[in-house]
Amino acid sequence: MREVNGRRDRRGLGVVLASVLALSLAAPAWAGPPPGLEAKLREVVQEDGAPGVIAMVFKDGRLLYRLQEGDIDPDAPTPIASASKWMTATLVMTVVDEGKLSLDEPIGRVIPELQGEAARITLRQLMSFTSGQGSLADMTDLKQDVRIPLERGALEIGARPLADAPGAVFKYGSGSMQLAGLMVERATGKPWAQLFDERIARPLGLTRTYWGNPMQPGADPAGVRNPNLQAGVFTTADDYARFLRMIAQKGEVDGRRILSPKAFAAMESVQTLKTPRVFMPPGMPSDAQYAIGHWCETLDAANRCVMVSSPGAFGVYPWVDRASGTYGLFFLKHRLAAVAGDLREARAIILAADGR
Repeated sequence: MREVNGRRDRRGLGVVLASVLALSLAAPAWAGPPPGLEAKLREVVQEDGAPGVIAMVFKDGRLLYRLQEGDIDPDAPTPIASASKWMTATLVMTVVDEGKLSLDEPIGRVIPELQGEAARITLRQLMSFTSGQGSLADMTDLKQDVRIPLERGALEIGARPLADAPGAVFKYGSGSMQLAGLMVERATGKPWAQLFDERIARPLGLTRTYWGNPMQPGADPAGVRNPNLQAGVFTTADDYARFLRMIAQKGEVDGRRILSPKAFAAMESVQTLKTPRVFMPPGMPSDAQYAIGHWCETLDAANRCVMVSSPGAFGVYPWVDRASGTYGLFFLKHRLAAVAGDLREARAIILAADGR
């Protein structure tokens, strides 16, 4: 307390206390990472074998904290495998948003080269891995050369005999997204990478993100004509975090809409509740459901997606918790099956600190 004319000014103390209280109320709920999170990330490196890992946690578009363990270059574009699917789904849905494609129209109307059952597959089935076109085990798209036209690669996939009737079963990771990419190119008249740059990368400020194939990591991005749409993004943690902010905010960033509310709701709707899940990828919970290009790990009583995510085989694990509004990203390069359990435990620590 200061003295005024030899007397203590208690009003000054009141002002100070009020200021401290106001600052404490305005401060983030977490001054730093919650107890146990750093130790869990060290387990990912020291016990699971990942060279390094970056963890970023956000709420309301604001970074709460960022942690790094082990050896990882945050500025080096890294193949993110199936975390690419969320980006693919978003670009596809921008074209649906325009009315140039429909989720439920037979794809044979856009790709007349397809015949028989293949022509009756819908875009919805392509994007939810219920098209009948095999599974990740086939690796039909991953074996394709990035230098051939996307059209040629997609038609090769479309010409293969279906493993199942369209809509009959869920088999994760077929080459079906290449056909969705061909539909996008034909509907817009633009190459996939150019359209992605115009509609996603530039609006979101993704300066170190490009398309390729994780099995051809040395390919020159400028020469990639057939990007792998389920696994072909190379990016950094910061770039993906910018994309994830748009997902967390349901299609909008800084007053700019990437997807309309209707299109975003369609993308984040569960597609597999009544479909047998015959092939699930290593590292995913057996009860997880699939939406359009990403997972619904948990649902509420009305079957709305609560925990949404798009982890990749190389360990990158983006997620959004709709219940709390908290979202985050684990960025690393290691086998998902080896780290998935610890990453979900790390996420649980984060959400417990958020009062969940």
